[in-house]
Amino acid sequence: MYFAIVFLPLFGALITGLGGKRLSMRAAQVITSSFLVAAAILATYAFIGVVQHNMAAGEGHGAIEPIKVQLLTWFSSGDFKLDWALRIDTLSAVMFIVVTYVSSVVHIYSIGYMEGDQGVRRFHTYLSLFTFAMLMLVSSDNLVQLFFGWEGVGVCSYLLIGYYYHKDSANQAAMKAFIVNRVGDFGFALGIFATFLLVGSVDFDVIFHGAEGLKEQSLMGFDAVTVICLLLFIGAMGKSAQLGLHTWLPDAMEGPTPVSALIHAATMVTAGVFLVCRMSPLFEMSPFASDVVTYVGAATALFAATVGMTQFDIKRVIAYSTCSQLGYMFFAAGVGAYGGAMFHLMTHAFFKALLFLGAGSVIHALHHEQDMRKMGGIWRKIPITYTYMVIGSLALAGVGIPGVFGFAGFYSKDAILESAYAAHSLAGNTAFWFGIIAAFMTAFYSWRLLLLTFHGTYRGDKHTFDHAHESPAVMIVPLALLALGAIFAGLYAYEWFFGHDRFAFFAGAIAQDHHDIVDKAHHVPEWVKLAPLVVGLAGIATAYLVYGFGNLGPMLSKMFMPLDVLFRNKWFFDEIYDAIFVRPALAIGRFFWQVGDIKIIDGLGPNGIAGRIAAGARQIARLQTGYIYHYAFAMLIGVVVFATYYLLVVGL
Repeated sequence: MYFAIVFLPLFGALITGLGGKRLSMRAAQVITSSFLVAAAILATYAFIGVVQHNMAAGEGHGAIEPIKVQLLTWFSSGDFKLDWALRIDTLSAVMFIVVTYVSSVVHIYSIGYMEGDQGVRRFHTYLSLFTFAMLMLVSSDNLVQLFFGWEGVGVCSYLLIGYYYHKDSANQAAMKAFIVNRVGDFGFALGIFATFLLVGSVDFDVIFHGAEGLKEQSLMGFDAVTVICLLLFIGAMGKSAQLGLHTWLPDAMEGPTPVSALIHAATMVTAGVFLVCRMSPLFEMSPFASDVVTYVGAATALFAATVGMTQFDIKRVIAYSTCSQLGYMFFAAGVGAYGGAMFHLMTHAFFKALLFLGAGSVIHALHHEQDMRKMGGIWRKIPITYTYMVIGSLALAGVGIPGVFGFAGFYSKDAILESAYAAHSLAGNTAFWFGIIAAFMTAFYSWRLLLLTFHGTYRGDKHTFDHAHESPAVMIVPLALLALGAIFAGLYAYEWFFGHDRFAFFAGAIAQDHHDIVDKAHHVPEWVKLAPLVVGLAGIATAYLVYGFGNLGPMLSKMFMPLDVLFRNKWFFDEIYDAIFVRPALAIGRFFWQVGDIKIIDGLGPNGIAGRIAAGARQIARLQTGYIYHYAFAMLIGVVVFATYYLLVVGL
């Protein structure tokens, strides 16, 4: 069963990828979607089995050994042997559900969204391959196998972001994602090397059991555990688009909208959070590394929220929202609430996929228009899409009634903020207040998106508005399935991830309560519990004040012009990186190309020698004119030369 969960998407990708034109486009869509649905059903069954087993064992049994499925010996060199095996525990089971469920929905949705596209077979092949790589990542039993899946999702993201390869912007976005992630991956690879150097293995069980022995070791004069954790976190920063290595994520919107939903909700960007939670036994041993994770996550949550408030591309607003929410997950892990981080990862997957696919439905209805300044008043045209977008926004803003009911984000985001406050540390307090401010901004830009897109008067082409229509059922049904998760996932999963059942639920899959952070979170002051809801409602009210009852946006932009320019231009990260890294790299490359390669290597080497020989041959060829009198004249000159030589030299 576990083998099938991981490899069914690969089989689907191979069938459609190798089948070529022998498979119709519809057959390719049906095959890949069917295989994903089958994997999702098996993943649900596996998740239920793991949870029931853990709950039956109870808290008193502590950690439970994970299920191992041995596939093969990957390679063996001397005493070093690396097996290809699947590690099934609560952490991987949760990711199985998230990845297969969202990917299945995206596959089905794509049948309608990509209708008429001539590259459907290629698109669905990439989607399935992407899903396989992510499933391989989350089920890996060692760091090298995890790195295989890690690089697999990187390659697939490159292929999908650059799917419209005829567009220069798509090619540049794909390259940008690939290159920025290589920076993070270099740190991740160094972390794997350091772990093997100090522990002598890359197997998770060996690393975790030998973690205590790392306390006494150092690496280049620094604490060994801290160095390993920081290097691994650099990898996580690249994949999960944390501040500094975030610049690729908004540009990833160049790919088709279903790709955006898959990358931002269930696959690539969640890999970094998963890595930190998987390696939580090491991070628990390094307070410094955990503080770094907390500060970076908090800064990312606030930074991305500020940018999201000023963007007008509907997909980019949601993209920066993803970046911000990932920051929440990281600072939850940084303060030790790994269950809270995974809880928000799970709920976020549902409502963020819902928002992206809802945005895709809007774009589909408006003939590929993405600028919210050219939208407005379309809720009557697409009321079903509007309803689901409202549900997704309510979940993202964390709206709910304490003790009664809340949307998914209400439970998971509050759990994170309460944990940060309960940490009672400088890093935790910083994360809490940054998170509170970001929660206000999140609610504001969520309702700004709804008001600009669906309310007011239509500001675009009238012909487009007249022909706007609701999406077909194959696109609407997936929205309904995701809406169920956005509404109920937080309510039903709270006790497992963050409640009293958390020990039995995780059963040792993550490090828990080394400093009782979750217990403390349950006993924070009442104002801490209410603060996220209050600021969320305040953000919604502010959005109505600015965009609902009057278009005050332009006036506020003029009033706060420096901030507006800063936020609208994404804090000028792209411009700074362009000046520091891109232009110098291009200048160096151009120098080596023009001077080193063309003038020196080619000029003095092969091209130079060949050029001289060719020039000499041309000069010699000029002597062969084909005229007899030229040859007679040459012979006469020769006779004169020889006669002169003998008379003047030999004769003397």
